[in-house]
Amino acid sequence: MTDADHGPGARRRGRPPRTESAGTRDRILTAAREEFSERGYEKTSVRGIAKAAGVDSALVHHYFGTKEQVFEAAVSVAFAPALNAPAALADGPPDGVGERLTRFVLGVWENPTTRTPLLAIVRSAVNNETAAAVFRRLVATQLLRRIAGQLDLPDAELRAELAAAQLIGCAMLRYVIKVEPLASADLEQIVARVAPVVQGHLTAP
Repeated sequence: MTDADHGPGARRRGRPPRTESAGTRDRILTAAREEFSERGYEKTSVRGIAKAAGVDSALVHHYFGTKEQVFEAAVSVAFAPALNAPAALADGPPDGVGERLTRFVLGVWENPTTRTPLLAIVRSAVNNETAAAVFRRLVATQLLRRIAGQLDLPDAELRAELAAAQLIGCAMLRYVIKVEPLASADLEQIVARVAPVVQGHLTAP
């Protein structure tokens, strides 16, 4: 062992510094989102994610565990903007909740920065049951139940799910499958037609 190993600038063996750990973890998550987006869940491997992130595959397992756990972590980060949807319900009068939620959800899809990782999630979930289960769990526990919690109605969970189905279906056709004329229609026209339906699901008797 040389003197440099004991100098003030020498790195101790063991865990990497906290700042390096955070940077490595973020790099792995970014690589994972890109791999899942390009290859889908089934064709993506931990080794491929590690290679894209420039790390050893053992480090991916160290931070996240299995491929399913990597996917869930990547989904959670990508899905984070949508988790603010419940706040859209509370921010205004009840008779405008349908429009606020519709604008919020479609706004997330309209933004290229948030749309790209969402596309990766949806494509993986559609083609693989494991990925679909992760997506369902995230949507149910972190989004729909929070929305239902703001509805003072006995069938609140069903109402929240129906509203979500309306919006997710619209997003699928417009941004994923790109069915015309919906794909190129003006956003305001879509909001004007979809918002009343969402409003009905959430508040109608």
